[in-house]
Amino acid sequence: MTVYLIRHTAVDVPPGTCYGQTDVPLKLSFIHEAEQVAQSLGSLPFDRVFTSPLSRCVRLATYCGYPDAERDNRLLEINFGDWEMQAFDAIQDPRLQTWYDDYLHVAATNGESFDDLRRRVASFLDELRNRSYHRVAIFTHGGVQICARIYAGQVRPEEAFNALTPYGSIVKIEL
Repeated sequence: MTVYLIRHTAVDVPPGTCYGQTDVPLKLSFIHEAEQVAQSLGSLPFDRVFTSPLSRCVRLATYCGYPDAERDNRLLEINFGDWEMQAFDAIQDPRLQTWYDDYLHVAATNGESFDDLRRRVASFLDELRNRSYHRVAIFTHGGVQICARIYAGQVRPEEAFNALTPYGSIVKIEL
């Protein structure tokens, strides 16, 4: 099965803001960026289309012709807990440095670790793998894309944050 992971378009938050699962608005450039994504997808037929329930993914799925994409909470971005909507360089939590030192295993305060996210995404992909689809589209987030690429063997966990793709990017994996 070929899975197309489509990262949402640019969000309208200050650079360096930790927004994770917060439902933030998209930039005014959404239509232009969404049109590029739609053109990149072309007329590929998908057996099934899924999306994160956050509006930045649902809006892109809808623009690309999939208003009824199935929403699945396992496709949400990492939960940054108490750090959500703070600039990373303004977070006063003493645990932040511990997280920077071991983001794979250390959870944000009252949030998730990268391993928590990876397990959540793997659960979704394990279930998907047991279906008889040929081509699936998933409108989601950068962290979920990375986890799916780890699952597919394209990226090693320790390379995770260096593997972040640009907004509106499409990554293909084989299951």
